[in-house]
Amino acid sequence: MDLRGRAVPSVGRLRVLLMLFHTMAQITAEQEVENLSGLSTNPEKDIFVVRENGTTCLMAEFAAKFIVPYDVWASNYVDLITEQADIALTRGAEVKGRCGHSESELQVFWVDRAYALKMLFVKESHNTSKGPEATWRLSKVQFVYDSSEKTHFKDAVSAGKHTANSHHLSALVTPAGKSYECQAQQTISLASSDPQKTVTMILSAVHIQPFDIISDFVFSEEHKCPVDEREQLEETLPLILGLILGLVIVVTLAIYHVHHKMTANQVQIPRDRSQYKHMG
Repeated sequence: MDLRGRAVPSVGRLRVLLMLFHTMAQITAEQEVENLSGLSTNPEKDIFVVRENGTTCLMAEFAAKFIVPYDVWASNYVDLITEQADIALTRGAEVKGRCGHSESELQVFWVDRAYALKMLFVKESHNTSKGPEATWRLSKVQFVYDSSEKTHFKDAVSAGKHTANSHHLSALVTPAGKSYECQAQQTISLASSDPQKTVTMILSAVHIQPFDIISDFVFSEEHKCPVDEREQLEETLPLILGLILGLVIVVTLAIYHVHHKMTANQVQIPRDRSQYKHMG
């Protein structure tokens, strides 16, 4: 009985030690984060890099803007009217991040932490007719904003911190091992804790890869969004049609020239029998 009594606490202590070891391992593998926005030629675009053990594990380039509705008192101080704040993600933002096998996260803070953006990415495997295929996607967006911040908000009613969250989000879906690229604007709706308010997040000039980066500071092969592919097709289609039309014209002229030459070389047989005596 004593041996059994001693064994139970030993198992408990072993579990505690394993949990401590797991926590210490996470701390040891702490990620480094870098804001490289100064390298971008686009003043509205930010560049963020998360590195683990000296290796790049998450890269994100994008421009982001948030359209935030908020209430202010009307001139009669009785009615409420809705104003709109346009909040852009600025350069020099503080960044945090973490990488995992199936989950990665990017956090960005700016204007003395009055604004905070959190983006959660997940990698999943699905069974398809071609077999199992892995993809990653943006699964959650959270935007925290302070409506008492005077740069963007003017005399907001119920001023203070508010949190806006996405719901059932599945955006930027990309095959595993590839980066996502999209120059076109994309909007994501976020439900705010400020009652009956919806925040709109506008992303543009996006290039993101939260998993499976092979080379340091280098994106893998791009997976372009449908809008970009359609615009690229619209740009190249007139050129392709012009080339085809030109080729058709050249071939037609060549056939006409050959036919005309062959016709000219043929001996013309007179139809009037009286002309035969002049032949030879």
